Amino acid sequence: MTLKLVQGDITTLKVDAIVNAANSTLLGGGGVDGCIHRAAGPELLAECCTLGGCPTGEAKLTGGYRLPSKYVIHTVGPVWHGGGYGEREALISCYRNSLALAGEHGCQTVAFPLISAGVYGYPKEEALEVAITSIRKFAPADMRVCLVAYDAPTFRLGQQVLERLDQG
Repeated sequence: MTLKLVQGDITTLKVDAIVNAANSTLLGGGGVDGCIHRAAGPELLAECCTLGGCPTGEAKLTGGYRLPSKYVIHTVGPVWHGGGYGEREALISCYRNSLALAGEHGCQTVAFPLISAGVYGYPKEEALEVAITSIRKFAPADMRVCLVAYDAPTFRLGQQVLERLDQG
Protein backbone atom coordinates (compact mmCIF):
# COMPACT_ATOMS: atom_id res chain seq x y z
CA MET A 1 0.00 0.00 0.00
CA THR A 2 1.22 3.44 -0.89
CA LEU A 3 -0.10 6.47 0.99
CA LYS A 4 0.50 9.97 -0.31
CA LEU A 5 -0.61 13.26 1.24
CA VAL A 6 -1.55 15.84 -1.39
CA GLN A 7 -2.98 19.33 -1.36
CA GLY A 8 -5.71 20.20 -3.83
CA ASP A 9 -9.22 19.62 -5.07
CA ILE A 10 -10.29 15.98 -4.78
CA THR A 11 -12.75 16.39 -7.68
CA THR A 12 -9.88 16.85 -10.16
CA LEU A 13 -7.92 13.70 -9.30
CA LYS A 14 -7.69 10.91 -11.87
CA VAL A 15 -8.14 7.93 -9.57
CA ASP A 16 -10.41 4.90 -9.65
CA ALA A 17 -12.51 6.23 -6.76
CA ILE A 18 -12.83 9.35 -4.68
CA VAL A 19 -14.39 9.22 -1.25
CA ASN A 20 -17.12 11.68 -0.41
CA ALA A 21 -17.51 12.91 3.16
CA ALA A 22 -21.28 12.78 2.81
CA ASN A 23 -24.20 13.43 5.08
CA SER A 24 -26.60 10.61 5.91
CA THR A 25 -29.08 11.54 3.14
CA LEU A 26 -26.39 11.26 0.43
CA LEU A 27 -28.22 14.09 -1.35
CA GLY A 28 -25.43 16.65 -1.32
CA GLY A 29 -24.55 19.33 1.17
CA GLY A 30 -21.73 21.68 2.00
CA GLY A 31 -17.96 21.30 1.90
CA VAL A 32 -16.46 18.46 -0.08
CA ASP A 33 -19.89 16.82 -0.44
CA GLY A 34 -21.30 19.82 -2.30
CA CYS A 35 -18.16 20.14 -4.45
CA ILE A 36 -18.35 16.49 -5.49
CA HIS A 37 -22.04 16.72 -6.35
CA ARG A 38 -21.51 19.89 -8.41
CA ALA A 39 -18.54 18.43 -10.28
CA ALA A 40 -20.21 15.06 -10.95
CA GLY A 41 -23.42 16.59 -12.26
CA PRO A 42 -27.10 15.81 -11.66
CA GLU A 43 -26.69 12.13 -12.48
CA LEU A 44 -24.88 11.62 -9.17
CA LEU A 45 -27.80 13.03 -7.22
CA ALA A 46 -30.21 10.90 -9.22
CA GLU A 47 -28.28 7.72 -8.33
CA CYS A 48 -27.93 8.79 -4.68
CA CYS A 49 -31.72 9.18 -4.49
CA THR A 50 -32.01 5.42 -5.09
CA LEU A 51 -29.69 4.43 -2.21
CA GLY A 52 -31.88 5.21 0.80
CA GLY A 53 -29.22 7.18 2.65
CA CYS A 54 -26.27 5.85 4.62
CA PRO A 55 -25.66 5.43 8.36
CA THR A 56 -22.64 6.94 10.08
CA GLY A 57 -19.53 4.81 9.58
CA GLU A 58 -20.90 2.95 6.57
CA ALA A 59 -20.11 3.46 2.86
CA LYS A 60 -21.98 3.22 -0.44
CA LEU A 61 -20.70 3.36 -4.01
CA THR A 62 -21.99 5.24 -7.06
CA GLY A 63 -20.68 6.10 -10.47
CA GLY A 64 -18.41 9.10 -10.89
CA TYR A 65 -20.32 10.59 -13.85
CA ARG A 66 -18.59 13.86 -14.90
CA LEU A 67 -15.70 13.37 -12.49
CA PRO A 68 -12.37 11.95 -13.71
CA SER A 69 -12.87 9.08 -11.24
CA LYS A 70 -14.89 6.00 -12.14
CA TYR A 71 -16.57 5.80 -8.74
CA VAL A 72 -17.60 7.90 -5.77
CA ILE A 73 -17.61 6.14 -2.42
CA HIS A 74 -19.91 7.98 -0.03
CA THR A 75 -19.21 7.63 3.67
CA VAL A 76 -20.81 9.41 6.60
CA GLY A 77 -18.40 10.53 9.26
CA PRO A 78 -19.28 11.24 12.86
CA VAL A 79 -20.17 14.67 14.19
CA TRP A 80 -17.66 15.64 16.88
CA HIS A 81 -19.24 15.80 20.36
CA GLY A 82 -16.03 15.97 22.39
CA GLY A 83 -14.65 12.50 21.71
CA GLY A 84 -16.58 10.51 24.29
CA TYR A 85 -19.40 9.34 22.04
CA GLY A 86 -17.72 6.77 19.80
CA GLU A 87 -16.52 9.31 17.27
CA ARG A 88 -13.10 7.69 16.81
CA GLU A 89 -14.55 4.24 16.23
CA ALA A 90 -17.10 5.63 13.76
CA LEU A 91 -14.38 7.50 11.86
CA ILE A 92 -12.20 4.38 11.68
CA SER A 93 -15.24 2.53 10.34
CA CYS A 94 -15.58 5.13 7.54
CA TYR A 95 -12.06 4.41 6.31
CA ARG A 96 -12.31 0.63 6.77
CA ASN A 97 -15.66 0.35 4.96
CA SER A 98 -14.65 2.73 2.16
CA LEU A 99 -11.43 0.80 1.51
CA ALA A 100 -13.29 -2.53 1.57
CA LEU A 101 -15.82 -1.23 -0.97
CA ALA A 102 -13.01 0.10 -3.16
CA GLY A 103 -11.31 -3.29 -3.04
CA GLU A 104 -14.53 -5.12 -3.89
CA HIS A 105 -14.85 -2.99 -7.04
CA GLY A 106 -11.24 -3.49 -8.15
CA CYS A 107 -10.03 0.02 -7.37
CA GLN A 108 -6.26 0.37 -7.45
CA THR A 109 -6.24 4.12 -6.68
CA VAL A 110 -8.42 5.89 -4.11
CA ALA A 111 -8.49 9.48 -2.85
CA PHE A 112 -9.88 10.47 0.55
CA PRO A 113 -10.75 13.89 1.92
CA LEU A 114 -10.24 14.48 5.62
CA ILE A 115 -13.53 12.97 6.78
CA SER A 116 -15.48 14.79 9.54
CA ALA A 117 -12.88 17.57 9.94
CA GLY A 118 -14.99 20.27 8.27
CA VAL A 119 -18.47 21.22 9.39
CA TYR A 120 -18.70 18.06 11.52
CA GLY A 121 -16.06 19.59 13.79
CA TYR A 122 -13.64 16.69 14.29
CA PRO A 123 -10.29 18.19 15.36
CA LYS A 124 -8.03 18.12 12.29
CA GLU A 125 -4.95 16.70 13.96
CA GLU A 126 -6.92 13.82 15.46
CA ALA A 127 -8.78 13.28 12.18
CA LEU A 128 -5.44 13.10 10.35
CA GLU A 129 -4.10 10.53 12.83
CA VAL A 130 -7.19 8.36 12.39
CA ALA A 131 -7.06 8.72 8.60
CA ILE A 132 -3.40 7.80 8.28
CA THR A 133 -3.44 4.89 10.72
CA SER A 134 -6.72 3.51 9.31
CA ILE A 135 -5.56 3.71 5.69
CA ARG A 136 -2.29 2.01 6.59
CA LYS A 137 -4.14 -0.72 8.48
CA PHE A 138 -7.00 -1.44 6.09
CA ALA A 139 -5.82 -0.65 2.54
CA PRO A 140 -4.89 -3.68 0.43
CA ALA A 141 -1.16 -4.06 -0.26
CA ASP A 142 -1.50 -3.21 -3.95
CA MET A 143 -3.65 -0.08 -3.49
CA ARG A 144 -2.40 3.50 -3.89
CA VAL A 145 -4.20 5.96 -1.61
CA CYS A 146 -4.13 9.76 -1.59
CA LEU A 147 -5.20 11.72 1.45
CA VAL A 148 -6.26 15.09 0.10
CA ALA A 149 -5.89 18.27 2.14
CA TYR A 150 -7.89 21.08 0.60
CA ASP A 151 -5.84 23.93 2.05
CA ALA A 152 -2.19 24.63 2.86
CA PRO A 153 -2.54 24.71 6.68
CA THR A 154 -4.19 21.27 6.70
CA PHE A 155 -1.54 19.94 4.31
CA ARG A 156 1.27 21.20 6.58
CA LEU A 157 -0.43 19.71 9.63
CA GLY A 158 -0.78 16.44 7.72
CA GLN A 159 2.94 16.41 6.97
CA GLN A 160 3.68 16.91 10.68
CA VAL A 161 1.32 14.11 11.70
CA LEU A 162 2.81 11.76 9.08
CA GLU A 163 6.32 12.53 10.30
CA ARG A 164 5.34 11.98 13.93
CA LEU A 165 3.60 8.68 13.17
CA ASP A 166 6.55 7.49 11.06
CA GLN A 167 8.95 8.20 13.93
CA GLY A 168 6.87 6.00 16.13
